[in-house]
Amino acid sequence: MRLAVNIDHIATIREARKAREPQPLAAALIAERAGAHGITVHLRTDRRHIQDRDLEALRQGIATKLNVEMAVTDEMANIALKVRPDQVTLVPERPRELTTEGGLDVVQSADAVKRFTGRLRDAGIAVSIFLDAELRQVEAAQVAGAGAIEINTGRYAEAPAPDVKIELDRIAVAARAGAAAGLEVLAGHGLDYVNVKPIVGVPEIVELNIGHSIVARAALAGMETAVRDMVELLRR
Repeated sequence: MRLAVNIDHIATIREARKAREPQPLAAALIAERAGAHGITVHLRTDRRHIQDRDLEALRQGIATKLNVEMAVTDEMANIALKVRPDQVTLVPERPRELTTEGGLDVVQSADAVKRFTGRLRDAGIAVSIFLDAELRQVEAAQVAGAGAIEINTGRYAEAPAPDVKIELDRIAVAARAGAAAGLEVLAGHGLDYVNVKPIVGVPEIVELNIGHSIVARAALAGMETAVRDMVELLRR
Protein backbone atom coordinates (compact mmCIF):
# COMPACT_ATOMS: atom_id res chain seq x y z
CA MET A 1 0.00 0.00 0.00
CA ARG A 2 1.35 3.39 -1.03
CA LEU A 3 1.58 6.39 1.28
CA ALA A 4 0.99 9.94 0.08
CA VAL A 5 1.89 12.51 2.73
CA ASN A 6 -0.31 15.59 2.97
CA ILE A 7 1.91 18.53 3.93
CA ASP A 8 -0.76 21.24 4.20
CA HIS A 9 -0.04 21.82 7.88
CA ILE A 10 3.60 22.56 7.23
CA ALA A 11 2.26 25.57 5.36
CA THR A 12 -0.22 26.21 8.19
CA ILE A 13 2.71 26.73 10.56
CA ARG A 14 4.37 29.10 8.11
CA GLU A 15 1.23 31.10 7.42
CA ALA A 16 0.49 31.50 11.15
CA ARG A 17 3.32 34.04 11.21
CA LYS A 18 3.40 34.87 7.49
CA ALA A 19 7.02 33.80 7.66
CA ARG A 20 9.38 32.16 5.17
CA GLU A 21 9.67 28.88 7.05
CA PRO A 22 8.90 26.05 7.20
CA GLN A 23 8.77 25.45 3.46
CA PRO A 24 6.42 22.70 2.19
CA LEU A 25 8.97 21.67 -0.41
CA ALA A 26 11.57 20.97 2.27
CA ALA A 27 9.08 18.77 4.14
CA ALA A 28 8.14 17.00 0.92
CA LEU A 29 11.75 16.13 0.12
CA ILE A 30 12.26 14.71 3.60
CA ALA A 31 9.04 12.68 3.26
CA GLU A 32 10.23 11.27 -0.05
CA ARG A 33 13.57 10.32 1.46
CA ALA A 34 11.73 8.54 4.27
CA GLY A 35 9.77 6.40 1.83
CA ALA A 36 6.63 8.36 0.90
CA HIS A 37 5.28 7.44 -2.52
CA GLY A 38 3.65 10.81 -3.14
CA ILE A 39 2.94 14.29 -1.82
CA THR A 40 -0.55 15.74 -1.39
CA VAL A 41 -1.55 19.36 -0.89
CA HIS A 42 -4.90 21.16 -0.88
CA LEU A 43 -4.96 24.49 -2.68
CA ARG A 44 -7.93 26.12 -0.99
CA THR A 45 -9.84 29.01 -2.48
CA ASP A 46 -8.98 31.13 0.58
CA ARG A 47 -5.29 30.11 0.40
CA ARG A 48 -5.24 29.52 4.16
CA HIS A 49 -2.13 27.34 3.97
CA ILE A 50 -0.77 26.15 0.62
CA GLN A 51 -0.07 29.01 -1.80
CA ASP A 52 0.18 29.02 -5.58
CA ARG A 53 3.95 29.41 -5.35
CA ASP A 54 4.11 26.20 -3.32
CA LEU A 55 2.56 24.26 -6.20
CA GLU A 56 5.19 25.54 -8.60
CA ALA A 57 8.01 24.67 -6.19
CA LEU A 58 6.63 21.19 -5.54
CA ARG A 59 6.04 20.49 -9.23
CA GLN A 60 9.66 21.30 -9.98
CA GLY A 61 11.21 19.84 -6.85
CA ILE A 62 9.73 16.45 -5.98
CA ALA A 63 10.41 13.14 -7.67
CA THR A 64 7.27 11.25 -6.64
CA LYS A 65 3.59 11.85 -7.47
CA LEU A 66 2.17 15.30 -6.85
CA ASN A 67 -1.52 15.15 -5.94
CA VAL A 68 -3.37 18.46 -5.60
CA GLU A 69 -6.75 18.60 -3.90
CA MET A 70 -9.02 21.35 -5.19
CA ALA A 71 -12.61 22.47 -5.53
CA VAL A 72 -14.59 22.09 -8.74
CA THR A 73 -14.18 25.64 -10.05
CA ASP A 74 -12.90 27.22 -13.26
CA GLU A 75 -10.12 28.95 -11.31
CA MET A 76 -8.82 25.64 -9.98
CA ALA A 77 -9.09 23.91 -13.35
CA ASN A 78 -6.98 26.67 -14.93
CA ILE A 79 -4.37 26.35 -12.18
CA ALA A 80 -4.22 22.59 -12.64
CA LEU A 81 -3.75 22.98 -16.38
CA LYS A 82 -0.91 25.43 -15.75
CA VAL A 83 0.91 23.51 -13.01
CA ARG A 84 0.12 20.03 -14.38
CA PRO A 85 0.27 17.89 -11.23
CA ASP A 86 0.28 14.13 -11.67
CA GLN A 87 -3.17 13.93 -10.12
CA VAL A 88 -5.96 16.25 -9.07
CA THR A 89 -8.38 15.15 -6.35
CA LEU A 90 -11.74 16.89 -6.42
CA VAL A 91 -13.01 17.81 -2.95
CA PRO A 92 -15.89 19.84 -1.53
CA GLU A 93 -15.01 23.13 0.10
CA ARG A 94 -16.90 25.27 2.60
CA PRO A 95 -15.62 28.75 3.60
CA ARG A 96 -15.43 28.34 7.40
CA GLU A 97 -14.71 24.65 7.80
CA LEU A 98 -11.62 23.66 9.81
CA THR A 99 -10.93 20.79 7.44
CA THR A 100 -12.82 18.98 4.70
CA GLU A 101 -16.06 17.85 6.35
CA GLY A 102 -17.17 15.12 3.97
CA GLY A 103 -16.94 13.69 0.51
CA LEU A 104 -17.91 15.50 -2.67
CA ASP A 105 -21.52 14.89 -3.66
CA VAL A 106 -20.81 13.67 -7.17
CA VAL A 107 -24.46 12.79 -7.77
CA GLN A 108 -25.61 16.35 -7.02
CA SER A 109 -22.81 18.04 -9.02
CA ALA A 110 -22.50 15.47 -11.81
CA ASP A 111 -22.42 17.91 -14.76
CA ALA A 112 -19.80 20.21 -13.22
CA VAL A 113 -17.62 17.28 -12.16
CA LYS A 114 -17.84 15.70 -15.61
CA ARG A 115 -16.81 18.94 -17.35
CA PHE A 116 -13.92 19.51 -14.93
CA THR A 117 -12.73 15.92 -15.23
CA GLY A 118 -12.90 16.02 -19.01
CA ARG A 119 -10.74 19.15 -19.22
CA LEU A 120 -8.04 17.63 -17.04
CA ARG A 121 -8.10 14.19 -18.61
CA ASP A 122 -7.74 15.77 -22.08
CA ALA A 123 -4.56 17.40 -20.77
CA GLY A 124 -3.21 14.09 -19.43
CA ILE A 125 -3.86 14.83 -15.76
CA ALA A 126 -5.31 11.97 -13.71
CA VAL A 127 -8.45 12.77 -11.71
CA SER A 128 -9.54 11.27 -8.40
CA ILE A 129 -12.68 12.19 -6.46
CA PHE A 130 -12.86 12.34 -2.67
CA LEU A 131 -16.21 10.82 -1.74
CA ASP A 132 -18.11 9.20 1.07
CA ALA A 133 -18.40 5.41 1.21
CA GLU A 134 -21.68 5.27 -0.70
CA LEU A 135 -22.27 3.07 -3.74
CA ARG A 136 -24.20 5.76 -5.61
CA GLN A 137 -21.26 8.15 -5.24
CA VAL A 138 -18.81 5.52 -6.48
CA GLU A 139 -21.00 4.88 -9.53
CA ALA A 140 -21.35 8.61 -10.21
CA ALA A 141 -17.57 9.06 -10.06
CA GLN A 142 -17.08 6.34 -12.65
CA VAL A 143 -19.74 7.88 -14.91
CA ALA A 144 -18.10 11.31 -14.54
CA GLY A 145 -14.88 9.93 -15.99
CA ALA A 146 -12.65 9.80 -12.92
CA GLY A 147 -9.88 7.25 -12.94
CA ALA A 148 -9.71 6.95 -9.17
CA ILE A 149 -11.69 7.55 -6.00
CA GLU A 150 -10.50 8.45 -2.53
CA ILE A 151 -12.85 7.06 0.10
CA ASN A 152 -13.47 9.39 3.02
CA THR A 153 -12.37 7.61 6.21
CA GLY A 154 -13.41 10.48 8.46
CA ARG A 155 -16.58 8.84 9.78
CA TYR A 156 -14.59 5.68 10.54
CA ALA A 157 -11.86 7.66 12.32
CA GLU A 158 -14.37 9.56 14.46
CA ALA A 159 -16.78 6.68 15.16
CA PRO A 160 -17.39 5.51 18.75
CA ALA A 161 -16.11 2.01 19.44
CA PRO A 162 -19.44 0.19 18.80
CA ASP A 163 -19.70 1.75 15.33
CA VAL A 164 -16.12 1.30 14.10
CA LYS A 165 -16.79 -2.06 12.41
CA ILE A 166 -19.91 -0.68 10.73
CA GLU A 167 -17.94 2.18 9.23
CA LEU A 168 -15.06 -0.11 8.25
CA ASP A 169 -17.49 -2.44 6.46
CA ARG A 170 -18.97 0.52 4.56
CA ILE A 171 -15.48 1.47 3.40
CA ALA A 172 -14.73 -2.11 2.33
CA VAL A 173 -17.98 -2.36 0.33
CA ALA A 174 -17.31 0.94 -1.44
CA ALA A 175 -13.72 -0.10 -2.15
CA ARG A 176 -14.85 -3.36 -3.75
CA ALA A 177 -17.39 -1.49 -5.87
CA GLY A 178 -14.76 1.00 -7.00
CA ALA A 179 -12.29 -1.69 -7.95
CA ALA A 180 -15.01 -3.63 -9.79
CA ALA A 181 -15.80 -0.47 -11.78
CA GLY A 182 -12.18 -0.20 -12.88
CA LEU A 183 -11.31 2.66 -10.56
CA GLU A 184 -8.11 2.92 -8.55
CA VAL A 185 -9.16 3.05 -4.90
CA LEU A 186 -7.49 5.38 -2.42
CA ALA A 187 -8.55 6.41 1.07
CA GLY A 188 -7.86 9.07 3.65
CA HIS A 189 -9.03 11.60 6.25
CA GLY A 190 -8.54 11.35 10.00
CA LEU A 191 -6.18 8.37 9.83
CA ASP A 192 -3.45 8.02 12.44
CA TYR A 193 -0.89 5.50 13.64
CA VAL A 194 -3.53 3.39 15.41
CA ASN A 195 -6.70 3.47 13.33
CA VAL A 196 -4.84 3.01 10.05
CA LYS A 197 -4.19 -0.68 10.72
CA PRO A 198 -7.67 -2.03 9.85
CA ILE A 199 -7.76 0.13 6.72
CA VAL A 200 -4.56 -1.50 5.54
CA GLY A 201 -6.49 -4.77 5.64
CA VAL A 202 -8.87 -3.66 2.86
CA PRO A 203 -7.17 -5.21 -0.20
CA GLU A 204 -8.76 -2.98 -2.83
CA ILE A 205 -7.27 0.18 -1.29
CA VAL A 206 -3.88 0.83 -2.88
CA GLU A 207 -2.95 4.23 -1.44
CA LEU A 208 -3.60 6.29 1.69
CA ASN A 209 -3.43 10.07 2.00
CA ILE A 210 -2.39 11.00 5.53
CA GLY A 211 -1.39 14.43 6.77
CA HIS A 212 -2.32 15.77 10.20
CA SER A 213 -1.15 12.82 12.29
CA ILE A 214 2.17 12.67 10.44
CA VAL A 215 2.84 16.40 10.79
CA ALA A 216 1.80 16.24 14.46
CA ARG A 217 4.31 13.47 15.14
CA ALA A 218 6.91 15.29 13.07
CA ALA A 219 6.63 18.30 15.39
CA LEU A 220 7.99 16.10 18.18
CA ALA A 221 10.01 13.38 16.48
CA GLY A 222 11.00 14.91 13.15
CA MET A 223 9.51 14.53 9.67
CA GLU A 224 11.70 11.64 8.58
CA THR A 225 10.88 9.55 11.65
CA ALA A 226 7.16 10.32 11.38
CA VAL A 227 6.99 9.25 7.74
CA ARG A 228 9.13 6.15 8.23
CA ASP A 229 6.91 5.01 11.10
CA MET A 230 3.80 5.29 8.93
CA VAL A 231 5.43 3.61 5.94
CA GLU A 232 6.37 0.70 8.16
CA LEU A 233 2.78 0.33 9.39
CA LEU A 234 1.54 0.16 5.81
CA ARG A 235 4.14 -2.44 4.89
CA ARG A 236 3.02 -4.67 7.76
